[in-house]
Amino acid sequence: MVDWNVVPEVVGKPDFNNLLAVFRREVPSRASLFEFFLNDRLYDRLAPLNDKTTALKYAKERQIVRAYHRAGYDHANVLIPCFQFSTGRDFNSQTVSLNRGGVIVDRDSYKAYKWPDPEKADYAILDALADDLPEGMKLIAYGPCGILENVIGLVGYETLCFLLADDPDLVQDIFDRVGASLVQYYQIISTYPAVGACIDNDDWGFKTQTMFSPRQMRQYVFPWHKRIVDVVHANGKPVLLHSCGHFERILEDIAGIGVEARHSYEDTILPVEEAYERYHDKFAVIGGIDVDFLCRETPENVYDRAKKMLERTRERGGYALGSGNSIPDYVPDKNYFAMIRAALELR
Repeated sequence: MVDWNVVPEVVGKPDFNNLLAVFRREVPSRASLFEFFLNDRLYDRLAPLNDKTTALKYAKERQIVRAYHRAGYDHANVLIPCFQFSTGRDFNSQTVSLNRGGVIVDRDSYKAYKWPDPEKADYAILDALADDLPEGMKLIAYGPCGILENVIGLVGYETLCFLLADDPDLVQDIFDRVGASLVQYYQIISTYPAVGACIDNDDWGFKTQTMFSPRQMRQYVFPWHKRIVDVVHANGKPVLLHSCGHFERILEDIAGIGVEARHSYEDTILPVEEAYERYHDKFAVIGGIDVDFLCRETPENVYDRAKKMLERTRERGGYALGSGNSIPDYVPDKNYFAMIRAALELR
């Protein structure tokens, strides 16, 4: 009988080429895993800190690398801690209102805002973590939120909606300033040898629609994402789009941006099984085991769904197993282990 609370055994070494094959919509040499985030409890369980490791610079990020390795991933995700937009939001709280923050409300506050300079950020973490990477493993670097997320954080969602009508030129200027900064950020991080791919992370919507109309998304948001993808591609790296929310009305736009893969799926919007059948010819489908499902179901049912998803995609490729979004701390450890066990057993 399976003890679902035990960390599954990992056989073999990491090989980032498996994830690259998935991004190319090919069949990897073995089942592949992807996860955006785990949680502190899992990081501590998979890679406990001690006095020696705690004293190291970037101790938390080094722990994340070791935890991903221990769980059988070919990658570990990393954020550059020294580059972000100051929005006035407290992201340590359990919930964050889209109307909180709002440091830019008019042309004067736009001019007064102290914009971060990607050229002056400290990217030493990428070299430091490179020394810790197990052979065959790569980092996947992501952004300090995305273009739309940062604009909403700077302005506040309701204020932004009013500005779209009252001062569209100002809205365009804000998007252009945020977009240009993030393009430069991605251009820099994608040059590092330890970075094998980038995540272009920007939540665009919710259960029934996007935050902006598709027309507004095409005017303000998508052109900058296309430029992000282009600069990462110019450095020879693939791009995974992480974006929550309803996306079927902007499907062709996603394909036009040029990302290799898309991540974030919810059963209430479109179950990953259906998403794969409809769209795996356009981009690799990543993750998709719904977070609510992971929370509520038994380990046996989680394992069964994950295994069936791997069987569905085994001969066609373009899929890596993971959650629909991430593994927050309210997901039971045993259910997370049941999910990854389905892939680790196929090695």
